[in-house]
Amino acid sequence: MKFNRIFAVTKRIFTDIKNDKRTMGLIILAPILAMTVFGIAFSGDVENIDVIVVNHDEGFTVHGEGFKSLSQDILSNIDDKTINIQYMDNENQALDKVERGEVYAVISFPPNFTKDVFSGVKNSNSSNSDITVKADESIVNIKTAIYSSLTDAQKITFDKEGFKSPVNINENPVYGKNAEFIDFFVPGIMSFVVYILTILLTLISFVGERVSGTLERILATPLTETEIILGYGIAFSIIGIIQSAILIIIGILVFNITIVGNVLIAILGISLLAIVCQSLGILLSNLADRVEQAIQFIPFVVLPAFLLSGIFWPIEAIPQWLRPLSYLIPPTYAARASRAVMIKGWGIDMIWMDLLALTIFAFIFLTMSVYSLKTKKG
Repeated sequence: MKFNRIFAVTKRIFTDIKNDKRTMGLIILAPILAMTVFGIAFSGDVENIDVIVVNHDEGFTVHGEGFKSLSQDILSNIDDKTINIQYMDNENQALDKVERGEVYAVISFPPNFTKDVFSGVKNSNSSNSDITVKADESIVNIKTAIYSSLTDAQKITFDKEGFKSPVNINENPVYGKNAEFIDFFVPGIMSFVVYILTILLTLISFVGERVSGTLERILATPLTETEIILGYGIAFSIIGIIQSAILIIIGILVFNITIVGNVLIAILGISLLAIVCQSLGILLSNLADRVEQAIQFIPFVVLPAFLLSGIFWPIEAIPQWLRPLSYLIPPTYAARASRAVMIKGWGIDMIWMDLLALTIFAFIFLTMSVYSLKTKKG
């Protein structure tokens, strides 16, 4: 073993890196991007959860203490950074907003809540002083944040009153009854797997065909650029359907996930995502001269989707100033649509905006892909 030969190999590698600006950029920028995005995304707690309060409590005049409204005291002690409170008088109308996905929960205080609490403390009976929460519990993190905030607010309120809380919180799930994190996770991982693999396969495939001259020969045939792109789109949509079906089967058989709605509707969103991703892969392939360079794009494709699209934790847990970027990432819409179908049982009439967003992404990227091929051909 001769060390001069070993160091010669090492020197050659660094010389190659020095002459390849893309590789140099990847070495420097990838860890910066990873640390920055991970640090920002993981530093946030679930915030700005929209909740409606229906408060029928009329308060109560306590002998020697004056008028009190324990419901208002509890509400004033809720962390307003976590919970955005709206007030309504009609509980049915408020519940309708939860069912339409406009808010996450309705918190209801019964009539004579304050009176019943003080009477319950006096008579050791709290059966008439319960708080009812009707919530969308399909996202476990948000469910936990709502109940934790309400419980903490209760504790603060009754600690000030000088007695232990006699109030129970009645859970009445609107969606996601008994849902666990795996139920939230699987629809997201379906979108993530299709997103990553479709971009990666298209990127490597197109670069490989360009390097080998196959793409040039294809473009010399009567096939138009549009036909080539649509052919790729159909192929990867089918692959996306197969991948989604495999993931769902594993989720059911191994992890016993909850599926309430029509799985085919969920897969429709994944298929649209596959079309978007294959077009994005073709666009990125124009920036690479060889397969090795194509692979260098992966960190810049993976990290934003991994951290910002609501795949592994809700968008509400991302710092608020960063959230607008989530809606520029296609997997955000596929994950949200699949989750709504599989956990809430929603149909196309409820997820059409997510499907429309994916369709718009697909149209834009398909058009740009066709144009990029025409430019290469010209």
